[in-house]
Amino acid sequence: MSSSDHAPGSMPALIDRALDRLMNGLEVVLAIAFCGAVVVNFATVVARYVFNYAVNGADELQIQVLIGMAFLGAAIVQWRGQHLRMDVLVQFMPRWLQSALRVAEILLVLVLAGFVMVQSGRYTLQMYDLARTSDGLGIPVWISHGIVVLGFALLAIATLWTALHARRRGGTA
Repeated sequence: MSSSDHAPGSMPALIDRALDRLMNGLEVVLAIAFCGAVVVNFATVVARYVFNYAVNGADELQIQVLIGMAFLGAAIVQWRGQHLRMDVLVQFMPRWLQSALRVAEILLVLVLAGFVMVQSGRYTLQMYDLARTSDGLGIPVWISHGIVVLGFALLAIATLWTALHARRRGGTA
């Protein structure tokens, strides 16, 4: 997705640029978090096998990073159009059928993302109300569940904006 597809300063160009910056920023945050998780993992291995000491909460921290990478990363991948596709057969279908399948794919992603957002959002609010914290580090549980909600919200936004953008250009998303 590129803001160069729109007139400079137009609302669509501003939205493209804002989403690009958001996704790039998330990618940087996730990359730094991943590097931190690798360092924690290395330190845990050294502590365990060299000093015979177990680092409490290290696994939990790494799981939190993986949750962020999976759910926020999915939105980044969707925005960039870099997701895996099983379209070997689709490319041989008539253009109208390819378009129909793309529309069905977009609708399915939006419906599923909406469903997950609602269900995860409800659970996140329950965990917030209960003030539930994780066992190892005492991290509020609503944070990791909120990351799931945020990831699917961004996935839906990226899907919808890409689909609308493609429709304006007369192409497929």
